Amino acid sequence: MSLLGNAWGVLGLTAPLLVLAPRLVWAWLCAAPFAIVFARVGKALIESPRPAAVVDNSQMRVVGELLHNVSMPSGHTLTAFAVAAGMYFALPVARRWRHAWLWVLAAGTGLSRIAVGAHWPGDVAVGACLGLLAGLLGQSLLARLGPQHLQPQAWSLRAVALLMAVAAYHLASAGLDFAEALPVQRVVALVAVASLLVFVRQSAKSALQAV
Repeated sequence: MSLLGNAWGVLGLTAPLLVLAPRLVWAWLCAAPFAIVFARVGKALIESPRPAAVVDNSQMRVVGELLHNVSMPSGHTLTAFAVAAGMYFALPVARRWRHAWLWVLAAGTGLSRIAVGAHWPGDVAVGACLGLLAGLLGQSLLARLGPQHLQPQAWSLRAVALLMAVAAYHLASAGLDFAEALPVQRVVALVAVASLLVFVRQSAKSALQAV
């Protein structure tokens, strides 16, 4: 679940939307700047210790890298909720209930950060609230996005595709949060690459039709 809170992971997972629903890609990208600021400022100001720095390591289960500081807020949880909120509130009101699973995935990401010993429950709660706020603030940027940025031939969308290609490389080459997640990452990378190939074809076709 931590993959849903990693920027490379989110880019890879949302690659199919570049073809199916590009507005939803922009929805979470518009929330991203706010999420980054909240995470960086929050960690810099609070500087709270992580569970591994307080609890005897023999008494707890830690998965992945042993971290000791900058616990509040949980960056993974903040990211997951920013993505969920950004996409959820970008949907028409009548269709939102069908996508309530976005919140389930975001909550699962937060709980996974507690389960692996990386964060306290309070870190996750604050991260969720800040992520929700980032998603809501991102709607103001999304509202200013012109329809031309949703077209396959748009250079802005092509830049996003390039970023997703970089994400696919990172996902396929090394474990991002846990080495054990590499097989799953490679599946996500394959899906992302397939989606990007479809997008490239779609983009080229649209560009030719516009000539």
